Amino acid sequence: MENIDCLKEAQYHAWFHHHDADGWITIAKKTKNGFRQYHYHPTELAHKLTKWIGEDVYFSQNTFYKPFRRLENIRQLRALYVDIDSHLFNFEPDWVLGKLDLEFFKTVLPEPNLIIFSGRGIVLIWFIEPVPHQALPLWQSIQNYFVEQLKELGGDTKAIDAARVFRIAGSVNSKNGEVVSAQYRHDYRYRLRDIQQEYLPELTPSPKKKGRKPKILQLHNIYRLHHSRLQDLIKLVELRNYDVQGYRELICFLYRYWSCCVLQDTAEALRHTLELNQEFVKPLPENEVVRATRSAEKAWEAKSDKKANEIARSKGYPGAGYNLRNSKIIDWLGITREEQEHLATIIDGVEKRRRNTEYQRTKRRKHGIQKREDYIKQQHDKTDDKLFKVKELLEQGLKQNEIAQILELSKGRISQLVKELKKV
Repeated sequence: MENIDCLKEAQYHAWFHHHDADGWITIAKKTKNGFRQYHYHPTELAHKLTKWIGEDVYFSQNTFYKPFRRLENIRQLRALYVDIDSHLFNFEPDWVLGKLDLEFFKTVLPEPNLIIFSGRGIVLIWFIEPVPHQALPLWQSIQNYFVEQLKELGGDTKAIDAARVFRIAGSVNSKNGEVVSAQYRHDYRYRLRDIQQEYLPELTPSPKKKGRKPKILQLHNIYRLHHSRLQDLIKLVELRNYDVQGYRELICFLYRYWSCCVLQDTAEALRHTLELNQEFVKPLPENEVVRATRSAEKAWEAKSDKKANEIARSKGYPGAGYNLRNSKIIDWLGITREEQEHLATIIDGVEKRRRNTEYQRTKRRKHGIQKREDYIKQQHDKTDDKLFKVKELLEQGLKQNEIAQILELSKGRISQLVKELKKV
C-alpha cells in the first residue's frame, strides 16, 4: 500500500472514531525509548497524522480533558474494546472473526462498530454515546465482562483500561511488516445502560434478594472504590497546587497501588505514576519513585495470589494487599477538614455526618418542608384556627364529642383545645 493510501486510511479511521469528540486525543508511536506521545484536538488530528504515519502508530479510544494520557484525566468515554491476541493460540484472525460472527455477536456480545486487524490479531471496538469519567466504574465492569467472554480466543485482560491506545489503520506492525486495516460495520452508538441491562443485569440485582452479591457486582463496587480513591488523591494534589513536598513518596506509592488495582496493568500503572511525579513542583528522581513504590506493585500482585490471601486472612486481615482505613490515609497525608470537603471517599466520620445533615436538609427543602422557624409558626397558625372553630361550635351549644366528629379530631385533642380556650 502506498504512503498516500496509508495516510487516507489512517485519517478515515481517526475521523470515523472521533469526528464528534470533545477533549484531547493521544497519538503515540513506539520507539526504542518507549512511547513518544502527542495530544491533539479532533479538528487538527487528520492534518497532524501526516507527520506520524508509518510503523507502530497508535491512538487513544477515549479523550482527555488535559494533554496527559492518564485515567484521572478522562473527559469522554467513547468506546469499549477487546484486544484479541489470536496469535498466542495460533488462531488465524479470519477464523476468530468467523467464530465471533457465528457464536458471539448479537447473543453473548453486541456487534462491534469496527474491527481492527492489527497485524497479529484483531481489536473489537464498540462505540458508545459519550459519557463523562463519572461513568467509569460501570464502563469498566462492562469492559471486564466483554474480555472475560473472549478469553478463550485470546482476549487480553491487560488491555482494558480507559486510557488505552490501539494501532491505527494504515500504520505498519513492525513485528511482521503487516499493514493495519479496519473493517467498518456500522456507526450506531450504544448506550452503556442498555448494554448493562441486556448483557449484565446482575449489576442491578433486585433489592429483595438477600445473600452474597454476584461476583460481577462485587468487582464493580471494588473498582468504584479504588477509582474514587485515585480521583481523591489527584484532587488533593490539585488542592495543594502540586506542592506536596514531604508527601511525595507516599502519594506516588498510593497512586501506583490504586492504579494497579484499577488498570490491572503494572507497566501502565508505573508509567502513570512517573508522569504524575513530573507534575509536582519539585519532582522526585525517577529511580527514587520506582524504588519507593515497588512494594505497591508487589502488594497488588499478592491480591490475586491464593496463598497470599490465605496467609493474610489467618492474621486477621480481610485479604492480601493494602486494606487501608480512611483515618490512616488522612493521618498519613495530613488531610485537613477543609480539604476533605472536596473529596469523595477519603473522609472521616465528622465529614460523613456533615454531608448527611446537609443531604437531609436539602431533601426537606426539595419536598417543600420549611425551615424550623417557619414550621413552628405554621403549627401555631393551625392551632389558632382550630381554637377559633372549637370556640365557635361551643357557642352554638355543641358538646365536645360532637365537635370532635365535625372537625375529625380525637376527643382528647378537643379537650386540650377547650382547656387552651379557658386560659385565654
